[in-house]
Amino acid sequence: MKSSVRERFSLKGKRCLVTGGTKGIGNGIVGELAALGANVLTCSRTEADLQECLQAWQKQGFIVQGVVADMSKEEDRIMLIKKAEEFFEGKLDVLVNNVGTNVRKTTVEYSSEEFDFLMNTNFKSCFHLCQLAFPLLQRSEGHEERSYSTGSIYAATKAAMDMLTKNLACEWAKNGIRVNCVSPWYTATPLALQVLKNETFKNEVLARTPMRRVAEVEEVAGTVAFLAMSASNYITGQVIVVDGGYTINGLH
Repeated sequence: MKSSVRERFSLKGKRCLVTGGTKGIGNGIVGELAALGANVLTCSRTEADLQECLQAWQKQGFIVQGVVADMSKEEDRIMLIKKAEEFFEGKLDVLVNNVGTNVRKTTVEYSSEEFDFLMNTNFKSCFHLCQLAFPLLQRSEGHEERSYSTGSIYAATKAAMDMLTKNLACEWAKNGIRVNCVSPWYTATPLALQVLKNETFKNEVLARTPMRRVAEVEEVAGTVAFLAMSASNYITGQVIVVDGGYTINGLH
């Protein structure tokens, strides 16, 4: 039986966890979800901010609970998920990784401590909470299948490199420095050839690659060499994909 339009656009009874829900966008997200009928658990680093918001939400008739927790700390992330498991009786419908911060400096000015602080707060907290919340989310949806491919951490590091390329290109252009990134698909290296020994997997890779082959090392190296030439002097901030057409295959 099909659900009604009202049911499809309702969050009544949905179990939602929102990190950093007492300020800014996080505060707005908590209010929006609760107003649409969701049961929400959120967190804040300070007790005073948390209590002030909880009182305001209670006056509006919202179902919101909160705990004091710092998402840059592993023990607090573990504690938050335990609270969510208790509050939502072992199930979770929605996880909103809202926590984020920034330290605005030029690239060469950052200390290793500031790097760790930003990565722990903005990325590691998100990744770890996803890990911790997975069993609760899975119970809610009843999913059993899992997919193993390149790996989410590897993919995230490569995405970070892409964005670093673009930011450095803008920041360092005034210094006459160009910054580009070469992003290859499967290439005939010893590491990749080990993976491609699996004929089923190899056939899947080739089937999704319009040129129907993997790259040779020289083809990737040639692209890097071109970017080092004066012939490419007006190219900066680009992520150049060397993939035999893999990334645009879906357009065919």
